[in-house]
Amino acid sequence: MWIVRLALRRPYTFVVMSLLLIVAGIYTIRQTPTDILPEVDIPVISVVWTYGGLPAQQVEQQITQFSEYSLAGNVSDIQSIQSESFDGVSVIRVFLQPGADVAAAMAQVTAASQTIVRRMPPGIMPPIILRYTASSVPILQLAFSSDTLSESEIFDYVNQRVRTMLSVVRGSRFPFPAGGKVRQIAVDLDLAALRAHGLSPTDVNLAISAQNLTLPTGAAKIGEREYRISLNSSPEAIAALNDIPIQTSAGRTIYVRDVAYVHDGYAVQTNIARRDGKRSVVLSVMKTSGASTTEVAARVKELVPVIRASAPKGLVVELLSDQSKFVTRAIDGLLVEGLIAALLTAAMILLFLGSLRSTLIVAISIPLSVIIALLCMRALGATINVMTLGGLALAVGILVDDATVEIENIHRNLAMGKRLTKAILDGAQQIAVPALVASMCISVVFVSVVFLEGPARFIFMPMGMAVGFSVMASYLLSRTIVPTLVQYLLRNEVHQEEGEVGHGLIARVHHRFNQGFERLRGHYIALLDWSLQHRRVVLLVFGLSVTAAAGLTPLVGQDFFPTIDAGEVRLHVTAPPGTRIEETERWFSRVEEQIRALVPEQDRESILDQIGMPGGYNLSITDSSNVSSSDGEILLSLSDHRSQSTQDTVRLLRKTLPHTFPELSFYFQPADIVTQILNFGLPSPIDVQISGAARDATYAAAKKLVSDLRQVPGAVDVHLHQIVAAPRLHMDVDRLRASEVGLTERDVASNLLLLVSSSSQVSPTFWTDAKTGNAYPVALQVPEYRVDSLDALQTLAMPSGKAGQKLFVDLAAIQRKTTPVFVSHTNVQPTYNVRADVQDTDLGTVTTQLEALVKKYRAQLPAGSTISVRGQAASMKEGFASLSLGLSIAALLVYALMVINFQSWSIPFIILMALPGAGIGIVLSLFATSTTFSIPSLMGAVMSIGVATANSILVVTFANEQRQSGMSARQAALEAGRVRLRPVMMTALAMLIGMMPMSLGLGEGGEQNAALGRAVIGGLLGATLATLLFVPVVYSLVAARTDDSEPDPDLMEPSVGLASAQAAVLEAQ
Repeated sequence: MWIVRLALRRPYTFVVMSLLLIVAGIYTIRQTPTDILPEVDIPVISVVWTYGGLPAQQVEQQITQFSEYSLAGNVSDIQSIQSESFDGVSVIRVFLQPGADVAAAMAQVTAASQTIVRRMPPGIMPPIILRYTASSVPILQLAFSSDTLSESEIFDYVNQRVRTMLSVVRGSRFPFPAGGKVRQIAVDLDLAALRAHGLSPTDVNLAISAQNLTLPTGAAKIGEREYRISLNSSPEAIAALNDIPIQTSAGRTIYVRDVAYVHDGYAVQTNIARRDGKRSVVLSVMKTSGASTTEVAARVKELVPVIRASAPKGLVVELLSDQSKFVTRAIDGLLVEGLIAALLTAAMILLFLGSLRSTLIVAISIPLSVIIALLCMRALGATINVMTLGGLALAVGILVDDATVEIENIHRNLAMGKRLTKAILDGAQQIAVPALVASMCISVVFVSVVFLEGPARFIFMPMGMAVGFSVMASYLLSRTIVPTLVQYLLRNEVHQEEGEVGHGLIARVHHRFNQGFERLRGHYIALLDWSLQHRRVVLLVFGLSVTAAAGLTPLVGQDFFPTIDAGEVRLHVTAPPGTRIEETERWFSRVEEQIRALVPEQDRESILDQIGMPGGYNLSITDSSNVSSSDGEILLSLSDHRSQSTQDTVRLLRKTLPHTFPELSFYFQPADIVTQILNFGLPSPIDVQISGAARDATYAAAKKLVSDLRQVPGAVDVHLHQIVAAPRLHMDVDRLRASEVGLTERDVASNLLLLVSSSSQVSPTFWTDAKTGNAYPVALQVPEYRVDSLDALQTLAMPSGKAGQKLFVDLAAIQRKTTPVFVSHTNVQPTYNVRADVQDTDLGTVTTQLEALVKKYRAQLPAGSTISVRGQAASMKEGFASLSLGLSIAALLVYALMVINFQSWSIPFIILMALPGAGIGIVLSLFATSTTFSIPSLMGAVMSIGVATANSILVVTFANEQRQSGMSARQAALEAGRVRLRPVMMTALAMLIGMMPMSLGLGEGGEQNAALGRAVIGGLLGATLATLLFVPVVYSLVAARTDDSEPDPDLMEPSVGLASAQAAVLEAQ
């Protein structure tokens, strides 16, 4: 080949290029973001509206629904719109079509949302609009606590100072802190004093708004000077707000202090965070799209000493739930596995070749191929993660194949008496086409990944590209750097005659290995000869094996992804609807005590609680299921040296807690970063979505489905996500009676707002701290402890011009009703979600029974209603179907490639007969190791299919050449098995040894690649046996019936044809 000749003529060029590759590779590896999984680039835009105090049902009607209509009519490329309406918060997610222009969609969403602000309730602010990504998950948490500072002081410091200090960390995002109390200037109204002075809460609100304001003044030019004009429009001290006059009558002035108390306070607490039972403020650190998890975590950790040094005295700062440790350990584990695989493979090659220098040349090609693959991946925007490194570790056994075959062929030519340069050129020429075909077959099978959809496509595409790039890089290196190194390193190597034994340790070991291998070859030839004589028996046994494997397949089970043991347990706890947050906290204390009793102290590191509903911004970028004051989640971090696995701890808690606390509801959410990304914002692997305009019918169906799904073996944590029966007090105002006394609905509503909420939403007023420059809202409210009964509500006094003061009870009746805690929509249709998890069985088994239930309920739903399965259950089904289609297309591409190469329809068919053997081995290996079918294991099947095809090509091509030289089909098959046994076993063993460390799954996150490694090992074992025994039998049957006619001599060319080159290659092997 011209490139080989060029490499030999200009050796320094390619040596320097290799050195430059190493330098560029090291630089690229240092600059490439590091993460646990590739970036999941599914376009989703979140729109967050906030309007404090408005009940969820009214948020749905007044805000969410109209916003959905506006988005649907003004945003292009929408796939679906999903929303959730909470008390005071609306979160809308716009899912875009794959490949949509996200920047244009963001602009359209922003424009559509801005134009409808005036249509919304008074005082509402424009929404927060941001892009949601599955990869944006919490990677680190900082807990702030103190025995001397109040919760409001801690929260104020974290929100104002710490978030600002950490904002310089590239690739980071910080949600609103959890826990603590939001500082505000509280105006605590005294209802009795208001009644005594004939005032209403609205009067106080108007007085403070009029006396505490910020307006521009300007400048005055007096003489030669220009003076800036300032005004005491806002008091410098909080206490001065107490001296604001409200009204003056009969010569007496009533001040704010007469009917209220203004002080430095805090808003009504809606969420609580606790670290090991102690109240704290927790700041989660999230990474943005494309950022490196390890880099973001490292930079945050570097700033922690600065935060501690500048913190107020008594403030304790702790690091919690560091996911970067899991990422680092997982990647380090894969690197170690890859290194071990490379060393084991090199040792195996040394055993086969018996030459230390030849083995060194082969070993050099491994890191160079990996570096080229990483450079190509980085050019395409990929990151260094478990999947790309897994693909490279997967390819280690293949990368040595091209170099090994070429070196072995060069040795053969040297043994024929050729000069070194001639031997290199002839050896490279002889294997050029077959090696290219084999490499292309391995790469082409990964075309199947293109057909995956959803998160699986983004996760496994880099793995396929890593294998494809590294394999083709290996072929390129075998044409360039390998011949160059051979020319220099093998120049002085002594080539011993056949039968001569060297004196070194390696030579003696190699000689003994060859003796043992020849004995193995003798036994194999005898077995193959028997098989060729009893072809019907072999076909029958093979057919029965395929049938048995097919029957065993359902018993293996199916999962979307293997379960990851990350050492964290995330438990969601729900108290009875309407439970106030202080009572919920007491429930959590009791649950924590039980957890400490069940999980020994040496097995746990910390327990972190987040109780109550987070802010709207947090809801839009996390997978939190906290929806009200009556629920929350407990994050249990286990120690590295725990006595039992995370799954065993989950199983224990799931069994014990519901019996200990029957009043509460429990379910577990994904705690590890891998499952959070795979779930794409859903808290459960199974999510059945029932949507339709007929709320009563869909709700009834959802409740029945919950009951039926709980009867399915293996289905756990089954619950209806929506809570529809929270207690509500409905105030029914008699408008006629109110009108008679000179009051309107607005008057009643305004006064009631200040009684049970505050003025901060509809008429915001701010006070600026002169020392810090920070502005805080001034909120008029009645302290919670003063509104502790229905009598307190009923005795609200409202002055009227006609009849003096009127009590609320005189104008309205209070009715006890129920209300939903939150309302969900899918494409504007009301939606209910039935969610579940899986335990002690595989996801596929539960999904099969679930689909039967869904089919039954689909027929019962009203017209226009829909029911669908989401989450990992749907992703698994779509992934398996897409990958199966992709595998079929990949097999056709491989077949077409071989038809073009061999110019025959039958020869490629014979080659593909190794694939059923691979399937048998995959099923048996997964069943024997209790590993389910999953996307990773199917990726291993893809790899084993490619290698099996390459090995089968070696055997069938050699047999075909022997037959053309005059042998019968049976003799050619027997000779092919004898000659090709060594290279086939060398390739298979290199791959098997390379996969052995990965298949053990010992490191952090090793479970996901363990399934892949086990599938590859099983597939290669089955495919190798089929290649060496079944393929020759099929060849002897099919080839005997093919046309043996010679090609037309007029079409022959003087030069050596493709078949001649392949014959020389196979002979060299």
